[in-house]
Amino acid sequence: MNKFKRNLTGALAAFPLSVLSVAIGSAYAQEETAESKPKVDLGIKSPIEEVLILGRLQDSATDVIGERMDQSVAIDIITSETFSRTGDSTVAAALRRLPGVTLVDDKYVYVRGLGERYLSTTLNGAVVPSPDLTRNVIPLDIFPTSIVESLSVQKVASADMPAAFGGGHVDIRTTGIPAATMFNIELSTGMHSGSGGDFMSYNGGGDDNKGEDDGTRALSPVLRNALSTYRGNFSPFSIQEAQPGITTTEAEAVNRDLATELFRDITINNESGQKDLGVELNAGSVFDLWKGIELGVVAGGSYDRQWRNADTVQRSFSAPEEQVKFISDSTFTVDLTGTLGFGLRFNEENQINTTSIFIRNTDDTVSINNFFNANDELSSGKGQRYTEFEYQQREVTINQIHGEHELGFETIEALELDMIKFLEGLTVNWYYSDSEATTDIPLDLRINAFTTADPVTGDTITTTVGSQDRNAAQYRFSDLRDDVESYGWEATFPFELDKFEIKLIGGAENWEKVRYFEQLRFNLGAKTEERAEFSGPLGVLYSDENVLDPDFGYAISVQDATSSYFAANRVSAGYGKLDLTWDHTIRFVAGVRGEDYQQVNLGWNPNEFDGSPIVGLTQAFNQLEAQADYSNGNPVSQFFEDATYSDSELFYSAALTWMVQDFWAQDFQLRASYADSTVRPDLREIASSSYLDPITDVSVNGNPDVVPSTLKNYDLRAEWFFSNGDNFTVSAFYKDIKNPIELFEAAAADDNIAAKIHNADSATVSGIEVEYLKGLGDLTRVLDPFYTQGNFTVMDHELVTGNNADSPTNDIRGLNGASEYAANVLIGFDSYDSKHSATLAYNVFGERLYFAGRNGSPDSFEQPFNSLNFTYSFYPTESLTVKFRAKNLLNEDFVIQRTTTDTDGNASDVDIIREERGQTFSLSLKYSY
Repeated sequence: MNKFKRNLTGALAAFPLSVLSVAIGSAYAQEETAESKPKVDLGIKSPIEEVLILGRLQDSATDVIGERMDQSVAIDIITSETFSRTGDSTVAAALRRLPGVTLVDDKYVYVRGLGERYLSTTLNGAVVPSPDLTRNVIPLDIFPTSIVESLSVQKVASADMPAAFGGGHVDIRTTGIPAATMFNIELSTGMHSGSGGDFMSYNGGGDDNKGEDDGTRALSPVLRNALSTYRGNFSPFSIQEAQPGITTTEAEAVNRDLATELFRDITINNESGQKDLGVELNAGSVFDLWKGIELGVVAGGSYDRQWRNADTVQRSFSAPEEQVKFISDSTFTVDLTGTLGFGLRFNEENQINTTSIFIRNTDDTVSINNFFNANDELSSGKGQRYTEFEYQQREVTINQIHGEHELGFETIEALELDMIKFLEGLTVNWYYSDSEATTDIPLDLRINAFTTADPVTGDTITTTVGSQDRNAAQYRFSDLRDDVESYGWEATFPFELDKFEIKLIGGAENWEKVRYFEQLRFNLGAKTEERAEFSGPLGVLYSDENVLDPDFGYAISVQDATSSYFAANRVSAGYGKLDLTWDHTIRFVAGVRGEDYQQVNLGWNPNEFDGSPIVGLTQAFNQLEAQADYSNGNPVSQFFEDATYSDSELFYSAALTWMVQDFWAQDFQLRASYADSTVRPDLREIASSSYLDPITDVSVNGNPDVVPSTLKNYDLRAEWFFSNGDNFTVSAFYKDIKNPIELFEAAAADDNIAAKIHNADSATVSGIEVEYLKGLGDLTRVLDPFYTQGNFTVMDHELVTGNNADSPTNDIRGLNGASEYAANVLIGFDSYDSKHSATLAYNVFGERLYFAGRNGSPDSFEQPFNSLNFTYSFYPTESLTVKFRAKNLLNEDFVIQRTTTDTDGNASDVDIIREERGQTFSLSLKYSY
């Protein structure tokens, strides 16, 4: 078993896929931008852009609109020029500028009221891994806009999209190879309104400014080896079993020695934070090799560093003035990005390019949480405190290669392929992607203490750590690795027949994901009669001198590690499409996609040494041994079948477009689309066991009976494109969801929170989107330099919970995270001499359900957030840009409310969560060549 444990980590990459092959098999047996030079797009898909501003992009308006009109289904696009003008630094923040798109927790994107499991994401058309600890959902705040050329959001499924398509599909398109030599460097600095005072910090590692722990905080090799030596138990009894002949006193001393291996240099210092700092560098060129063959190269890197303070107040809705939490956070963030790309262009019809991306995002947070609960209310002057330290390092590494090939005239002539000239026009695009996401949390520490406080304000007077609490300091060490390998191809053959233009399209995609997550938990505390309590700096309380002193009774204990798991899924898909256009007026596209899906999830306990570390497998073997025959089935085979899920289905889609000119605008299109799609259970949701969410501490119960949701998607869109670059779009949509997968609150003891995965009965989402771009010069010549662009969405959404949910307060309610309205308005200015530009960008979403109530408790709702950003750019020369950005000018807070009713029937809103977001101001200087 020890040998198995030592080799387990390396074997995990193969084992889940092996389980898929065996268990599933058994189941089947039974059943372009303004601030840089033009770029050549070498991606797998055709370049798609949209005119979102005037001024600097007017010259390319005709080509851009043409490419948007060429799409067979409705797609919304936002380009790097818009990121620059709105000041959005992450993909998540940028996407909220599109119609029907909202942002939850500053990182999860919702499209038409559906997010997380209902949203799929690709990078340059390839599936990418997620650094989220328990889910497939990709937090899009990890991708900086500095590496992005454009973002597309497709809101209706089509045959070439993954079948797991709910609200929409996001494709992140990275910056391509330049058409000529280019070089730019940008320096930036800034400040945050909430960061004018001191920051809480502690003595960390030597590489913290790089966003990397140098091992200072990490689980020491001594402790990891000790887990094996003492078989996952550091009690004196287990130590004596492993070291026969030592006394209990000696075993206790061994335990204290192990305790000193934990990171304990945790005295909190108050120091002045530094200003935000950023630097970005990009360079690229194209070289002529031989007979017109060109080699392009582009490389870039960026570094950003910032300090942030945040204050949050959380209140109980039943006693908001007495049961309250006051939370203060200080976070040091480092973002590091590197990109490298090569492009080989043989001629205008054939090219191959590579893309390599490395992203690191690290948050080092110190948090003090002073709280008063039902046992110790604020007016009593007695409370409790959690002091928390968390160092979270997320990384994404992506390597891709793409090819585009056309059997055109130039290729046929060069290769002397006259015998297959009848295939002229045939195109084949392909890609291969290998990527990995990791999340390393070498320090996740919470220390429990007691406080005396001002009974009116809650200000802390004294803080003490209990001398009888062996669980006072709680350590968690978390390690996630998510690997994805994907590849695919698409072939298109065009031909004409009388007035018909026909394209036959076919393709295939395959991807495999393997995920490994380990979390080890330890508690450290004292038990002594010498002192009733401990006070003073935490680094002194937990110093080597005190921990090793037997009079203090310090001991380390090993806690449950069953939050660990490994999982895998595999998708094999093929699709075909017929694209038919009649007389440049009517276009009809129909497609079908076949997809085989397989998934496995297995919980494991790294501290299990007396049986299999696979949670539940030992019990299955014991049941097998106890059986006289297989009349009741094979428990081991059943165990693996229960841990897997598979399906194989066909998904149909169709789109009809009417195209006409001079219908109010120069060009008009009316699109109608329909598609089938599905949403499958997430990684851990099919398991019958429960697990503790490693971030929220919510006890989550899986459900092997959960089934995929099926969606029917309807979309109608009218688009007007005017000759001066203006455009106007109106869309209506409807989604009918059967068996929507939801996380419902479940019964739990005391103040604990539990949740369980269930299928609700049904859900519907419908709405209207309006989008426009308008130059204001038509109103009066004075307004020639100004334009406005915006979009508005109004939605109706409903979830019927059904009988599976455990006592929900409302049997019919809205969808989690869905708003009834969302709006974006942007006003831009570009001076006549091209020396100045400015943008004022406003975004707001309507109230949305944050957490559904249970047993009569009211639902909680996130309140509208009015975001107003301003960006001003000055171009003193063609090579220099000076830019000023201001974010959250209205100084809005993040607020969650619940409505409570008193004994007289009077209703009032209670802010159960209020978090300061503050304002950000930045200044940058950019040189471009």
